[in-house]
Amino acid sequence: MPAPERIPAGSLTAVDLLTRGELTVRGQIREASNAVLYCTVAYEEQSAACVYKPVAGERPLWDFPDGTLAQREVAAYEVSEALGWGLVPPTVLRDGPYGEGMVQLWVGPAADAEDAAAVGGAELLALVEGEEPGDGWKAVGFAEVGEGRTALLVHADDVRLRRLAVLDAVINNADRKGGHLVLGEDERLFGIDHGVTFNVEDKLRTLLWGWAGEKLPEEAVDALGSLQGGLAAGERLAGRLGELLTAAEVGAVRERVAALLAAGRHPGPSGEWPAIPWPPV
Repeated sequence: MPAPERIPAGSLTAVDLLTRGELTVRGQIREASNAVLYCTVAYEEQSAACVYKPVAGERPLWDFPDGTLAQREVAAYEVSEALGWGLVPPTVLRDGPYGEGMVQLWVGPAADAEDAAAVGGAELLALVEGEEPGDGWKAVGFAEVGEGRTALLVHADDVRLRRLAVLDAVINNADRKGGHLVLGEDERLFGIDHGVTFNVEDKLRTLLWGWAGEKLPEEAVDALGSLQGGLAAGERLAGRLGELLTAAEVGAVRERVAALLAAGRHPGPSGEWPAIPWPPV
């Protein structure tokens, strides 16, 4: 696939370009479980690389309504923006060559999603010997590594990951794998693949359990407080999520934010749902 093109400085915002530009399919990312198309989007003299996931290419899931994954990806972007951390690449819902779908700005220097995941995961996740994570790392749990051996799965004690853990708790992310972490320019961390989110039941599955039970940092409490305000009836965010999710799902977002603020701590596994996604990468 061609190297990603960049949006020129002083141009349209990424959201405007993704919404108004002409989509051209350049290839397919075949490792994905749903249809994921690598595209360019162009408007007048401006262009950028992006990912297009048509609703028609979504595989049915037993625990999520059919044809709703694209909307959930856009909703995750809206919540990320409301938190003020910019953790999800610009994402829109629009028509494309294969019908309505999610279109997201390509981030990172890699030529495909698998390589992009390796860029982030190599520095942020690891398997280590012993029972302690070591300085600068947080323990997730033990994992089988073959031939009857186990190793400790750890993630970096990194503010970028910690913010992402808060976002995942809000959107109830059921699939935070290592391959869904991408490092963009200037070491900026992004989370991608948010189709299985916003379920009304607790389905949080993640590799970022290292802070479970710990007190939320002040910046997270402040961000959650602002998010709670944006979720109030009549606010823009509440209206936008109402266009993308069911009323029950929007209500569940409000409840999760309120619960996080009341507890003041990172959540832990519920025990009613597998805590770590499979495969983890």
